[in-house]
Amino acid sequence: MTDIAPTVGAPDDRIELAPDAFPADSPFANDDLRPVPLAERRWTTYNFAALWIGMAVNVPSWTLAAGLVALGMDWKQSVLTIALGNVIVLLPMLLTGHAGPKYGIPFPVLARASFGLRGANLPALLRGLVACAWFGIQTWIGGQSIFFLAGKLFGAGSWWTDAGKLGGYPWTQWLCFLLFFAVEIVIILRGMEAVRRLENWAAPLMLAGAVALLVWIADKAGGFGPLLDQPSQLGWGADFWKVFFPALMGMIGFWSTLSLNIPDFTRFGAGQKAQVWGQTLGLPTTMAAFALLSVLVTSGAQAVYGEPIWDPSQLAARMDSTVGVLFALFVLLLATLSTNIAANLVSPAYDLSNLAPKLITFRSGAIIACFIGVVIFPWKLIENPDIYIFTWLGTVGGLLGTVAGILIADYWIVRRTRLDLRGLYSGPGSPYWYGSGWNWRALVAFGAGAVLAVGGSYSNVDADGNKAGPFPADGLIPFLQPLADYGWAVGLGTSLVLYVALMASAAPRPADRV
Repeated sequence: MTDIAPTVGAPDDRIELAPDAFPADSPFANDDLRPVPLAERRWTTYNFAALWIGMAVNVPSWTLAAGLVALGMDWKQSVLTIALGNVIVLLPMLLTGHAGPKYGIPFPVLARASFGLRGANLPALLRGLVACAWFGIQTWIGGQSIFFLAGKLFGAGSWWTDAGKLGGYPWTQWLCFLLFFAVEIVIILRGMEAVRRLENWAAPLMLAGAVALLVWIADKAGGFGPLLDQPSQLGWGADFWKVFFPALMGMIGFWSTLSLNIPDFTRFGAGQKAQVWGQTLGLPTTMAAFALLSVLVTSGAQAVYGEPIWDPSQLAARMDSTVGVLFALFVLLLATLSTNIAANLVSPAYDLSNLAPKLITFRSGAIIACFIGVVIFPWKLIENPDIYIFTWLGTVGGLLGTVAGILIADYWIVRRTRLDLRGLYSGPGSPYWYGSGWNWRALVAFGAGAVLAVGGSYSNVDADGNKAGPFPADGLIPFLQPLADYGWAVGLGTSLVLYVALMASAAPRPADRV
């Protein structure tokens, strides 16, 4: 029988590496990627629930319902779609999150078990680049919030609002963008403990701020506007289902990124109950409630101003009270800050560190991710609901769902949650070395799942024949177009089944025989 790597276990099945379990000069380890010691795994149910409240309460989440209403749904259909999508994505979130509290490892290290010690860089960089794009979106939104609300304080026609333009935007808005960018760097450089403290304080304050905005607009409106009574343009027939399924995949795609790298956070968990209950209480409930709240507030804006104002920063800028504007500014910045750091900087920091552990630390990886996010400038993705929900979220969700299928299949079906912890940090001779550090079976499963998930990606065409997106109207691969609306589910299911089938013929794994 082959011995598993030297480990120390806890009564609740959590495991940590014994001292000197692998060479200190291993090219696959640094202090940030090593398993978190048992004594430092202390995140509670509240910490995980607060994490999700902090990440879910943000401007893009607020405007999700708006995007669905713009596509023809009524408020009930949009909230239902968002709630269902988040219940579905919670399942892979809990499954991949299991390895965090048990082994104390981040996402790129978990991916080594299936993709290989070197091959893990493929899903890690894919996830990291998506996070960098999201970081750019959220940083721009944060700077934009400062600009709008500061403009309210200085007044219309002031030097602030009428500043000269650079690249189509006032230089004062660029200043706000850089200021917000700098604040994010300062926080992430303080490490994961700073992230935990930020989320703990941000969650209750942001919920209070959202409720305060609702009370304010309800008071001005004397009730809620016509949006709640507005009928669906799609009904509940065939027209609705044509929009519902791709929209549902888009809602799943919104958090499909975190369904991969959630071990980056659960590795600090005090146990499985903490991560399971914390995520269950924090994610689907917050997203559904926040979507409903956004619809109610926007309907109030419809009644007061004669038009639906979906951007909370623009709505807050219409407040008459200076104190109210300052409070709204604080809440919006806190919401964007907590989401961007936790959801979009932690992952690429680990992912880039995994690329070259001896050269890139968590902090230097975060700095690199910040500048990639700025160079990409991806905020134009959210200007059009068709592009935002179908093209961006749908395509990203399909690719990342494929990776999730492989991780779940390997950890739960192939290995039954048993990993050779030392082997994840060793070189040749490790059970995860496969062929020169790459597991061809995972690559085949990923390739097949990705082609089926996004190969049929297409762009909608309006009545005038204009495309709303970069893809051909009949799909990249026309005969796969019918699968495009179900990209996340197709990618996850295909890669999971194919990976299990391919691994069935692989050599026995030492950790499985212990």
